[in-house]
Amino acid sequence: MSNSDITLYTAQTPNGIKISIALEELGLPYKVEKIDISKNTQKEQWFLEINPNGRIPSLTDTFEDGKKIRLFESGGILLYLAERYDKDYKISFPRGTREWYEMNNWLFFQNAGVGPMQGQANHFVRYASEHVPYGINRYVNETRRLYSVLDKQLADNKSGYLVGDHISLADISHWGWITAAGWAGVDIEEFPNVKAWEERLLQREGVEKGRHVPSPHTIKELTKDKEAAEKSMRETREWVLKGMQSDAKK
Repeated sequence: MSNSDITLYTAQTPNGIKISIALEELGLPYKVEKIDISKNTQKEQWFLEINPNGRIPSLTDTFEDGKKIRLFESGGILLYLAERYDKDYKISFPRGTREWYEMNNWLFFQNAGVGPMQGQANHFVRYASEHVPYGINRYVNETRRLYSVLDKQLADNKSGYLVGDHISLADISHWGWITAAGWAGVDIEEFPNVKAWEERLLQREGVEKGRHVPSPHTIKELTKDKEAAEKSMRETREWVLKGMQSDAKK
């Protein structure tokens, strides 16, 4: 295994914990820089030099030529970690195999489908300044449709994982989003195979450790606590709307 000099720039979000879970599953040492997205730390110039899109997660490492490399976009970071460090195929498969390509199918399915659709469901269910039934129905129902695709895949594969016979980037990419289903207005009970998969992965040491980076992962508890959920929604709505106004001025 190559020596790593990894720094993960992250926050407690479904996209953020993908990377810490992958790092824990690989057993790689890494440093953590907690990014306070409520204070727009991700928009500061030093961070934009790492990720010009101003989003988390981001990662830096010393590359094989001895120079620093920057990584942004969670799917790209996961592929980098797998291709450079996963020599024993703990979270991936040999490049060029059927399993490698199938893993990538589901990795991109998450990045292009589940994440964006569930993210919009979160916005309209929890953070929008006004109640917009069309937006809620559009994004919650599309998220439910995507969950049904995952549910069928898990039923068909029968291994307990999305691809092959062990955990991979396909699973890691989805887990943080699936465990936050209730926050987006999706009832996980509709999808028994997805629910069982989520609970099974939580028993893994790497998932348990990685989900609490850089702060405790409490989305399920928060969803069940109406008072705490309302408080969190008010606070988040305030900085989300400020961020939208700030972006619109650019």
